[in-house]
Amino acid sequence: MIIKTSLSDARAMDLPPLRSGSVRIASIDVEWTKNYRIKNGQRPFCYSAVWLDLPTSGTADLSQVPFEWASFYVDEPDEMPHLIRHAAACVANSARMATIIAGHQFCADLSVLEANAPQDAVSTLQSAREQWRQRRDADPDTSHYVDTRYDAGHLLTGTSRRLVDVCTELGLDVTQPELLKKSMPAWHRMWLEDGQPEGRERVSVLNLRHSVSTAYVAALTAGLAKRPDTGLNVNRAIAEGAKGAWGWLETRTFTALLEDSCPSETAALSPSKAPKRPERRRTSTR
Repeated sequence: MIIKTSLSDARAMDLPPLRSGSVRIASIDVEWTKNYRIKNGQRPFCYSAVWLDLPTSGTADLSQVPFEWASFYVDEPDEMPHLIRHAAACVANSARMATIIAGHQFCADLSVLEANAPQDAVSTLQSAREQWRQRRDADPDTSHYVDTRYDAGHLLTGTSRRLVDVCTELGLDVTQPELLKKSMPAWHRMWLEDGQPEGRERVSVLNLRHSVSTAYVAALTAGLAKRPDTGLNVNRAIAEGAKGAWGWLETRTFTALLEDSCPSETAALSPSKAPKRPERRRTSTR
C-alpha cells in the first residue's frame, strides 16, 4: 500500500496528541471504482484522512490553521482488504480522538467499505454507520459525525449539495484540474494497467482535496472557524501542507492554481460524489 503523510507513523495511525483547549475534526474521504452491472461492484482503492485542531475559544481563521493528513492507495488490486482494514481502523481511531468525524455523503463511503470488508473489519464499519445514522441525536460536545452534504444547510442558499458547489458557495476554492482530461476511474486505470504514476498522483491529490475541503466545511458548519473575507484557496493549503508528497503538485497545471482565485464553480467532481437523486432538504443540528 502506498502511503503519503505528514504523520510520523501513518501505518499505525499514531496521531499527534490533542492540544489542551482544542477541538479536533477528523475528515475522511474514499474513492472507489464502479460497476453497477454486478452486486457490490464498487471497489475502494484510495482513501485519505485529515485532522484539523481548532481552538475552543474564539473563531479560528482557517487560512492560519495547519492540518495533519495521510493518504493511502493500493499498490496492487489484491491489496483492497488491507486498505479497508486500515480505513476501518482510521475511522475508529479518529472517533476516539476527534470531537467531529466529517465526510461528504459519508454513508456511501462507509457502505462501500463494509460491502467489501474482510470479516474482521465489518463490525467496526457497522458501528460507524450506526453512529452516522444517529448523528443528529448525538451530544455535540462528544465525538459525533457531521456530514457536509446533509448538515450544512443552515449556511447555504443554493440547492446543490455537490461538494464543489458547497465549497464554492462558502468561499472555498476547490478547482480540480485532475479531471480536465480524464475521469477519476480512467486515471486509476492508468496506474493499474500501465503503471503510470501520474494517474495515481492525480487521484491522490483529488482525494486529499476532498478530505481537506470537507474538514473546512465541517469547521464552518460547527461555528468553530471562519475563512478570510477574500476566500480560501484549498489548493494553496494542499501545496503547503503536502509539499513534496507528489510530483503532480509541482506541475505547471497545479502551480497555476496557487496565485489567484480560480473558477471552481465550473470544476468537475469525482463521480463517486455526484448526486444520484433529488434529496430532501434537511436542517443541521448545529
